[in-house]
Amino acid sequence: MPDPAPQSVPPAPTPSRPEILAPAGDVASCIAALAAGADAVYVGMKHFSARMEATNFSLPELARLATLAHEKGRRLYVAFNSLVKPSEVGAAWRLLVRLQRQVHPDAIILQDIGMLDLAAQAGFKGGLFLSTLANATHPEALSQACAMGATRVILPRELSFAEIRAMGAICPDGLDLECFVHGALCLCVSGRCYWSSYLGGKSGLRGRCVQPCRREYAASAGQASGRQGKKAQTSGTRGHVCLSCLDLSLDAAVRDLMTVPHLVSWKIEGRRKGPHYVSSVVSAYRLLRDETPDRQLARDVSQLLSTALGRATTTARFIGGKPILPTGTALQTSSGHPVGQVEIKDRMPILLPRIPLQAGDLLRIGTEGRAGHTTVPVKTPVGKGEVFPLDPKRHGRVAPGTPVYLVDRRDRQAARLADPWRKRYEAIAPKATEPVQGDVRMPRPAPRAPRKDLVLLPGIPQGQETKGSPKTFSCLWVSPKCLTLSRTVQARFGWWLPPVIWPAEEAELLRHIRTLLHNGARHFVCNAPWQRGLFPGDATDLDLLAGPFCNTANAMALEVLAGLGFAGAFASPELDRESLLALLRQSPLPLGLVLSGHWPVGLSRFAATGAGRDRVFVSPMGERFWMRQYGGTAWIYPAWPLDMTEHREELERAGYSFFAHMQERPPQGLNQAPRKSCFNWDGQLL
Repeated sequence: MPDPAPQSVPPAPTPSRPEILAPAGDVASCIAALAAGADAVYVGMKHFSARMEATNFSLPELARLATLAHEKGRRLYVAFNSLVKPSEVGAAWRLLVRLQRQVHPDAIILQDIGMLDLAAQAGFKGGLFLSTLANATHPEALSQACAMGATRVILPRELSFAEIRAMGAICPDGLDLECFVHGALCLCVSGRCYWSSYLGGKSGLRGRCVQPCRREYAASAGQASGRQGKKAQTSGTRGHVCLSCLDLSLDAAVRDLMTVPHLVSWKIEGRRKGPHYVSSVVSAYRLLRDETPDRQLARDVSQLLSTALGRATTTARFIGGKPILPTGTALQTSSGHPVGQVEIKDRMPILLPRIPLQAGDLLRIGTEGRAGHTTVPVKTPVGKGEVFPLDPKRHGRVAPGTPVYLVDRRDRQAARLADPWRKRYEAIAPKATEPVQGDVRMPRPAPRAPRKDLVLLPGIPQGQETKGSPKTFSCLWVSPKCLTLSRTVQARFGWWLPPVIWPAEEAELLRHIRTLLHNGARHFVCNAPWQRGLFPGDATDLDLLAGPFCNTANAMALEVLAGLGFAGAFASPELDRESLLALLRQSPLPLGLVLSGHWPVGLSRFAATGAGRDRVFVSPMGERFWMRQYGGTAWIYPAWPLDMTEHREELERAGYSFFAHMQERPPQGLNQAPRKSCFNWDGQLL
């Protein structure tokens, strides 16, 4: 049965008139976005979405929303941006087939490079957008993404306007760019955060992040370097370390983006937010794009954004010059507008709100991660200063002084605008789901190719370390210091590329690689698929491995890596035992794994702003972490290392060909936890 054609083809966005791209986590938010004037809406499904905590959508709901959007010349993008485990490849392919047949989205948003091949097998005809989780952070990444078939790249939130403009200037024809203009910021770089997964298997790469960076951390009194550490040591006190970022808002500077070549989309973050937020922010950025700037426009936009119920805002690194530290200083780590504090009257907790509350408002009591945190709906209007009782039986015991925030509101004007859209949505007949015949084509597994263990050293070695050993192969990070080694010594090492390359770092890194190649180095580990483009395409004598930061989790991704010329690949260290063994049985490349050492829970450009050499901090649960800056990126490590050595024999029997040991020098005085981590080996990787 041939696929029915979509009802209309929306006009393509351009840099001079970029689309306003809105988030939606449920039907009401999607309708609110369309009614407010969004040109496109991105949504997630109940599977394979990077925001699994949102309500998300079924296929029949998506089909009706796509019909509604296309009738009005709008676009619907579906976020398929989760890491796909080996056991999920068939289900992902079938879901893509159903998406194409039943929904006809204008594009899918992908993190996993294996999804590019799956989309082709499913006959998907829309755009293929690379999520910011895919970590295309430097110019060569754009060329590689375009060559792989991507039609759009979503840029990281850490870039300045000058960097975005430079990326646009070098962007190849046939590829569009998208950037975030408003919404939540993560401390860690997208696609380079393993914090939530390392602590408990809830992976940010699979939409399950529990946001450990939003916790309230204390500076350790034992940290041994940096101005804050010395002060804490001498005084014996523990200062607050805020890692929770403010929200991004480019309202004052967003029109500059209209001069960037290939940049066709202004993206608003917030698929877990409600219709009020979506309507307010979409309306504000539509005014900023379409209206002539003046004082009245500035007031209107400010009013809209001030009622969006987000956190305090920042431009982060966008403006340039001296970057603004986007982390807040207060203990508040979650979104919402402050409306008061819990008080006790006649032994009962109450709230005397600073602003009038409306029926349908949603309040949050306290902050996430602390005792007493809960949400409370407002069922009847409450005037400013009037008593709003809190039921301790229903909402738990709440301490006096606990802050209260307004986190969602049912705006009457927005509801009136959305009403005709909602009625039209309800009038659209749902499409029946059809069974999918056939199965996905899987690559042919590769034979085992044993290698020496790769020992990644923490710095330039001294003496005997340069000679290696019969069972190990010493490796170093590519950095300016690597060129201080003699030419003959450079050829003896393997070289690891950094997991994140910022635009201004690419040229210097490329010079280092060329010098190493000239001096005889032939063994390299690339920590993003796009880094293959930094090496000659016709060099048959190179030994290139796809590193662990490529987040490789399924055979389809491995087949893409094999096509790029990689001789082997590391499996994602996030994978659980069942997935690691299943991946080996399907892999078209020899596989390796990080077996031990200091695996970072996250890499951050924001934390690097103003960070000292080492920072040590402690979570509310007593977990210790330390942060070290390399170049423009801060690496965040747990105080208990990764150690899978007890499972080595099982992995070798299964056919794993090589292992890596990541060495690092923890800060002096760090009290490392008396435990080690097997990451998700015994878990399920939710």
